[in-house]
Amino acid sequence: MAAEDSGIALRELLGALGSTLVELVDAPGGDGVAIRSVALVESSDLALEQDSRSPLPDMYLHVGIAESEAVRWLREIAKRPSAQRPRAMLSKTALESPALRRAAHRAGVAVVAVHPQARWDHVYPLTQRMLDRSRRAWEGEDQELLTTDTDLFGLARIVAQNAGGMVSIEDPQSHVLAYSASNEAADRLRIQSILGREGPREYLRVLQQWGVFDRLRQTDEVIDLPPHEDLDIKHRLVVSIRRPGEGSHPTSTVLGSIWLQEGDRPFKPAAAEVLRGAAAIAARIISRNLDAPSTEALVIQRLFGARGGGVDVPSLASALNIPMTGPAAVIGFALTADSPGNQQYSALGSTMRLHASAFRRDSLATVIGDRAYVLLPRYQSARAVTAWTRQLVEQLESTRSLRLRAAIAIPVADLTEVARARVEVDRVLDSTAATYPRGRVTTLAESRTAVLLGEILDLLGARPELQDPRLTALLGYDRDHSADLGASVETYLHRHGDVRAAAEALRIHPNTLRYRIRRVEHITGIDLADPADRLLLELQLALRRRTESHADEPAHLG
Repeated sequence: MAAEDSGIALRELLGALGSTLVELVDAPGGDGVAIRSVALVESSDLALEQDSRSPLPDMYLHVGIAESEAVRWLREIAKRPSAQRPRAMLSKTALESPALRRAAHRAGVAVVAVHPQARWDHVYPLTQRMLDRSRRAWEGEDQELLTTDTDLFGLARIVAQNAGGMVSIEDPQSHVLAYSASNEAADRLRIQSILGREGPREYLRVLQQWGVFDRLRQTDEVIDLPPHEDLDIKHRLVVSIRRPGEGSHPTSTVLGSIWLQEGDRPFKPAAAEVLRGAAAIAARIISRNLDAPSTEALVIQRLFGARGGGVDVPSLASALNIPMTGPAAVIGFALTADSPGNQQYSALGSTMRLHASAFRRDSLATVIGDRAYVLLPRYQSARAVTAWTRQLVEQLESTRSLRLRAAIAIPVADLTEVARARVEVDRVLDSTAATYPRGRVTTLAESRTAVLLGEILDLLGARPELQDPRLTALLGYDRDHSADLGASVETYLHRHGDVRAAAEALRIHPNTLRYRIRRVEHITGIDLADPADRLLLELQLALRRRTESHADEPAHLG
């Protein structure tokens, strides 16, 4: 399986991605070179590190890079020692550029052509998944590499062999997770899916009319879909992948679906039975990946201070090819209280990884609990980091209806400070929820007041003896008499005791507010002319408001 060491042979990686997606154009070092790491790069990322001794990722995915820039980059690559050069590059323009192929050959870099219609945000996660599969196998986590319980790619291959036809395994949003090899019988829908594109809209409408998606959500039966000759869609079988309910969540969860397209020959007689068994295996594989991250993912989480912390930072930096020192940034992302409650951070993790890698190829991303975190080592500009974070928050809201808040810890001196920076980020996210949408992206420095006040309120909330019974008496009076003295005095305090401004905000006469303030003082025994009394009452009112807002928030995601 592995070539040379813990990497995967280039030919095996390309074989798994499939000829529909990629084609090997030239391999000066042979197609058995080991690929251990991959980077998604744009033009701005091509500048090489000044230290020529620093190794580069084994594979580069060139996104929107002009021929002249790619050729210039390859010429610089050729000046480096062979052991410090990348092994392969993926490009959509490779077949059209003899100059690029010549420069790559001289540099000893394999050239892989990517289908022009393929989506990079589809190719990159698939490549990462194959590298992670190889890494787990090398580290001994998956000993039985040829069993159906290894990974989704292996499962897709075995299902294709035993059921007949071509297999694709998709997540609940119809994104392809893995697939078997294709041949000339692959139809339009399969090709578009493998390229990361949406299937023909006309056919998707037909599936909707047939109630296929509803049936996939509601049942684990194998659904037989007849061919649609007008749309050039072949005969298919499909089954949902479901995680059984348990404990306090008795309802099963849909994790995805398995699609089997008929090729030149009919399905084998046991195809439906094979699909049912495959769905159960796929559920275990996907659940295992959701519940137990890869070794690399665990190490990254420990770098962020999770899972007990404790990580050999120098070894991690060397293994992941990231700088140990230099200013870094740690960014945390959390759902806003009004974001849809069914969003899954497991999917968000891969999205963050993709966008962060496009911004900086040496970035790290992980998901811990109900939050996502990104590490940007040795950033060039604090302003650029903030601008990228704001852009990402806006983009995810517009494209995926995912409303996020973000907090940035910057600068972080070195990798040993990442865990402390995450604590700082969490302080901001914990304390600024009430300021949304005013505070979508912020830092501890910008949110110092909200953070410190929030932590003071946490202390008050955790110690009942510090909660003033006089406020309880006031709220009890409001409840028993259908009054609104609590809101009136809170507005009065927010307007710094300005009766006219507070009355205008409450839309009542100033004399009415003066009467209410006197009633508050009478009921509570608090002297609102006393600065200490005012401060204490404001804190107690803020604690009540915080408690009520937390009670209205959706449950945290696990």
